[in-house]
Amino acid sequence: MSPAHLLVIKPSSLGDVVHTLPAVAALRAKFPGARITWMINPEWAPLLEGNPHIDDTLIFPRAQFRGAGILLRFARWRAQLPGKIAPDLILDFTGLLRSALVGSAFRGVPCYGLSDAREGARFFQTHTVSVDRGMHAVERYLALAAAVGATAQNPVRFALPEGTAPAAALPSLPFVLLHPFSRGRGKSLSPEGVLAFCRTIGHPVVLVGRSDTSFPVIPANVTNLLNRTSLPELIWILRRAAFVVSVDSGPMHLAAAVTDQLIGIHTWSDPCRVGPYRPGAHVWRNGEFFPALDPASSRGRGRIADPADAETIALRARDLMRG
Repeated sequence: MSPAHLLVIKPSSLGDVVHTLPAVAALRAKFPGARITWMINPEWAPLLEGNPHIDDTLIFPRAQFRGAGILLRFARWRAQLPGKIAPDLILDFTGLLRSALVGSAFRGVPCYGLSDAREGARFFQTHTVSVDRGMHAVERYLALAAAVGATAQNPVRFALPEGTAPAAALPSLPFVLLHPFSRGRGKSLSPEGVLAFCRTIGHPVVLVGRSDTSFPVIPANVTNLLNRTSLPELIWILRRAAFVVSVDSGPMHLAAAVTDQLIGIHTWSDPCRVGPYRPGAHVWRNGEFFPALDPASSRGRGRIADPADAETIALRARDLMRG
């Protein structure tokens, strides 16, 4: 197999796009002369700026496919695809009906997908790659690349842009970045937990993320950048943090892509499937700390971190910074 043009279908979400980066790096290493196009949602396209492993992006205008007339608008957009690009190999890393319909727009082109695809997507695949649902997301995507002969280097590579310096001033001393809120139900720290962490850590804290939470009083060691950073700015700050503590979320996976100075906070999610894919990083789950990808972190039922847990996490982060 020596494709001239590969189409990678992985439009979202933030964490999933990050998890796909090593697989695409493996594709580039295997097919150095091929053109690689990545279909992605516009809000995540900044993650691919300057990526040496792809040649161009195909924007998936997800916001246009909402409300009345969605099927007609999608059908018209899909019908135009073969006139824009001409791949001779498609890898569907998403495994949903919409990604399968995109792949099938290119008649006769081989389309590789995963065995755990949903919404009937497997019926559109020409080649189905068997994966275990217990595998980490990064390893599932690497398996898809391996099916076309592209094996990853060790350690795996996450090609992210350098980022952009934020307009807001950051602490001059080494700081801890805290990302405490997630859209996922039951994943976030409480406001009380955030304050407990900040008061205990003993270092400047940069607070980032998206949330409607307001704090009547912010500790003096906190720079509050909630709702004030773009994606490139977040990457820039992550690269410069002395340590990162984040709930299970896309920004946690961004952090794991650039540093092992990280504690990922997991409540009900399985760290061995969706935790930091980074040797040297750590996870907190159900009151205990584990090295990243330690099978022991998957055992038992998780729980939400309370303010006392937040204090313990702050103390552990401080100890790891010393190490």
